[in-house]
Amino acid sequence: MFLFVFFNSQFTETFLTERDKQSKWSGIPQLLLKLYATSHLHSDFIECQNILKEISPLLSMEAMAFVTEDRKLTQETTYPNTYIFDLFGGVDLLVEILMRPTISIRGQKLKISDEMSKDCLSILYNTCVCTEGVTKRLAEKNDFVIFLFTLMTSKKTFLQTATLIEDILGVKKEMIRLDEVPNLSSLVSNFDQQQLANFCRILAVTISEMDTGNDDKHTLLAKNAQHKKSLSLGPSAAEINQAALLSIPGFVERLCKLATRKVSESTGTASFLQELEEWYTWLDNALVLDALMRVANEESEHNQASTVFPPPGASEENGLPHTSARTQLPQSMKIMHEIMYKLEVLYVLCVLLMGRQRNQVHRMIAEFKLIPGLNNLFDKLIWRKHSASALVLHGHNQNCDCSPDITLKIQFLRLLQSFSDHHENKYLLLNNQELNELSAISLKANIPEVEAVLNTDRSLVCDGKRGLLTRLLQVMKKEPAESSFRFWQARAVESFLRGTTSYADQMFLLKRGLLEHILYCIVDSECKSRDVLQSYFDLLGELMKFNVDAFKRFNKYINTDAKFQVFLKQINSSLVDSNMLVRCVTLSLDRFENQVDMKVAEVLSECRLLAYISQVPTQMSFLFRLINIIHVQTLTQENVSCLNTSLVILMLARRKERLPLYLRLLQRMEHSKKYPGFLLNNFHNLLRFWQQHYLHKDKDSTCLENSSCISFSYWKETVSILLNPDRQSPSALVSYIEEPYMDIDRDFTEE
Repeated sequence: MFLFVFFNSQFTETFLTERDKQSKWSGIPQLLLKLYATSHLHSDFIECQNILKEISPLLSMEAMAFVTEDRKLTQETTYPNTYIFDLFGGVDLLVEILMRPTISIRGQKLKISDEMSKDCLSILYNTCVCTEGVTKRLAEKNDFVIFLFTLMTSKKTFLQTATLIEDILGVKKEMIRLDEVPNLSSLVSNFDQQQLANFCRILAVTISEMDTGNDDKHTLLAKNAQHKKSLSLGPSAAEINQAALLSIPGFVERLCKLATRKVSESTGTASFLQELEEWYTWLDNALVLDALMRVANEESEHNQASTVFPPPGASEENGLPHTSARTQLPQSMKIMHEIMYKLEVLYVLCVLLMGRQRNQVHRMIAEFKLIPGLNNLFDKLIWRKHSASALVLHGHNQNCDCSPDITLKIQFLRLLQSFSDHHENKYLLLNNQELNELSAISLKANIPEVEAVLNTDRSLVCDGKRGLLTRLLQVMKKEPAESSFRFWQARAVESFLRGTTSYADQMFLLKRGLLEHILYCIVDSECKSRDVLQSYFDLLGELMKFNVDAFKRFNKYINTDAKFQVFLKQINSSLVDSNMLVRCVTLSLDRFENQVDMKVAEVLSECRLLAYISQVPTQMSFLFRLINIIHVQTLTQENVSCLNTSLVILMLARRKERLPLYLRLLQRMEHSKKYPGFLLNNFHNLLRFWQQHYLHKDKDSTCLENSSCISFSYWKETVSILLNPDRQSPSALVSYIEEPYMDIDRDFTEE
């Protein structure tokens, strides 16, 4: 409304000039009036572009100040030029100008130059940076957001357009649908590799499910409600966008090439410098450029090389230094350039690997040799040693997760985790020699080879002396105690072991000292991080499950009562973190007790951990606490394992016809705590939820069956027996809840 009133008012230039002297508007209203007058449909836009050139520096100075000042100062600083520009309708006017090509006159579409589009985009972005609310307003203009994608067809406007789109999508309430972008397939197919890598920054926003920002929405109750709702609504926007990208010919192949190309194969120095020059004025990346320039200056001074960038105000052609200086780009800058590209590409691949088309993506990633390509980059790029001048973003340090070096490593580990998790392609992480080692382990143990190993295409596996999994184990064992990587490393290795337990896989890792490393971290370093402890306990459980050799190694390392007590202290400090290990040891104990073998008998008689778990009071203590720390309303993907571990303990008791004994003991423990009925009522509600949650989810039930080696039908039967309403049944929970304390019909559903 203000745009219309201002541009159609009787304000004279004299009046505005007088007001400008008092209010210090920097002449912006007058310039906007001229811009409006010279941007009509039949204009040649030459004068219009000249006016934009006058406006641009007034706003860019403020935007530069915004990104270079400390955050605290920024919050207290005002930016009058961008505010006045927006107040007098400048943002809406530029949107109109940019979208003129969508208007047809007598069958012909209007055109504006790339240079003019570039100026408009720069001014819009600078205003978004400094003036609150502008980005959100632009995000509400869906037709404008879609139109912006068409501006990426030109290399001259690509970077500005991509950065503005990324910011707009970051605040947009509803996710944009890529299938609404005109000629999406042609647009993406025509990107060069640098453009595609930058485009991945936008894709990261469009293919990831939007976070509600509410912790309650992460509960399983809420997720189930959302799942039911989504079934009626159809695929989400993120799922539609993933499908749209996967339908583009060669899209995944190009991402794999980007992710695995070496630094020497990246685009030439001159084009990189040209892009950096764009970044110099393109403020979203100013902090990155600031760090890049610092690296360049350090190395240039050290090598007595010529300056890479011209001083401010240099008037050379294209704003670049002479050709002789262009060729002296420091190697560290080339590496950092490649790291920042690979970050975005790996993220997109990771999200696609976790999507609905997972199997299709898995097949393509294997075919295009992503894993052996990453293996070849592991030492020189992904896990390279930090140099003294390693890039660190403004306001951060080398150990901060925001550092590109750090973020690349974490993104790489997340990709490995997604790639290995419950998929037979995980064996591509090995080389031919290591695959032969797996076969030899199976042969020596006189057990059948894993079918997935036999079916692995040897032409797609890692090459070189070590596969990617072995390289990961090597750096994992060298990681400092306080490292933030420990969590992700353990998760990535654990994903290799998930699914049906494989003795050969376990022995492969045991022979490389993994168990001793884990125990050192848990016991000797007395790790304090809850996240790292949980990941290590989960990994230890998968590594030891049903494996007699692993328990022998455990007993050899934990060879004193003092060490064992430290280990137990870590387990008991948080059962949410350690319950998967408790489950694996409990399952292993049950299997070992039913085997007739001297080796097994020896382990049963000597292993402290098995002896500890075998005691009924120990099992009851775990069972009581596992049930007591969770409630239906607080169940999440993280702590639902406590419910399943408690069920495992009771299923094994049922096998031994001891289920009534365990329920009776739980009742006694309730009374001893002066809370009769509290625990068993809670457990009854949890089991009712368990039925709702698992009986309609094939994947979850398969995971339970594979990880426990207990048929899912036995899980269902046990839950049904426990929920039997007959108070005369010795195996029904209600038989142990006294009538005055009965509270089993509570409605726990969420609308």
